[in-house]
Amino acid sequence: MNTAIKNTRSSGPGQSARTLVLIFVIIAGMSGVVSMARWLDSHRSKPDPSVEGERLYLAGQTVRRLSLAFNGLVADWYWMRALQYVGGKVLSAPAHVPLENLGQLDLRLLAPFLDTATTLDPQFMEAYEYAAIVLPEVDLLEAIRITKKGIAANPSAWRLYHHLGYIYWRQGDFQTAAEAYGQGAVLPGTPRWMEAMKARMATEGGSRDLAREIYKRIYNEPGDSTVKEMAERHLMQLDSLDQREAIRRVLTLYQSKAGRCPSSWRETEPVLRSLRLPMDSTGAPLDPAGTAYVLVNGNCDVDIDPTSLVPRK
Repeated sequence: MNTAIKNTRSSGPGQSARTLVLIFVIIAGMSGVVSMARWLDSHRSKPDPSVEGERLYLAGQTVRRLSLAFNGLVADWYWMRALQYVGGKVLSAPAHVPLENLGQLDLRLLAPFLDTATTLDPQFMEAYEYAAIVLPEVDLLEAIRITKKGIAANPSAWRLYHHLGYIYWRQGDFQTAAEAYGQGAVLPGTPRWMEAMKARMATEGGSRDLAREIYKRIYNEPGDSTVKEMAERHLMQLDSLDQREAIRRVLTLYQSKAGRCPSSWRETEPVLRSLRLPMDSTGAPLDPAGTAYVLVNGNCDVDIDPTSLVPRK
């Protein structure tokens, strides 16, 4: 009994010492990260007007060496910087720039931010998704490279093949898109629709129905809210294209019977209602964003209102 008590007491100081050393190492590591961030901030050169004060501090591999065991934490920081960078550019633009038109902005640092984040954390799926879905509008080659880098680091992640296929599909390269979906389809745990997507790429790559399915898949996947917003806007665009085709048929039918174009939506309201299109109190059909369509070209055609959230492309 006394021996056991003695052994317990003798091990106490040693255990306490190891605990103190561990705490010191953690504190020292965190202090190192904070000091590194402060040093980087204090040694920034004067901002380049061409990038409006934005600068990527260090290359990904350099940051990875310096951040030691805190790569994930620093990767999150670069990820947030990427989102703030895009958001700042959009807000500072003279007019609202939708996500699908980011190529209009000078976003030359977006690819380096995403590349650094994924170098620090090779399993950073949200950053890869952003690179595949948002970056192509800014830098197509970098979008492909970063997505392929993600596949190399995560060869069993079927979603990355889905993202790569999406990039090629957007470029109209349906054969390469089909190959990407096919490579992902054979991975364990891959949903069956990946194989179906491979087949559909070869037969209906440019169809509206396939586009709708792709954006629904993107929207329903867990991921960044910006990516979901972009997918939602594209889905509204596709629905609007269907609606406008139906409305044009109504306008053409009215013109053939009346010998003139309608002067207002009221004249076509009964037929439009039969199509089950949403309408406002004036009889104007509403687009997927809830904004009334406008009559154009002598009132024999229809267009999206400039204030609508539905993309015009």
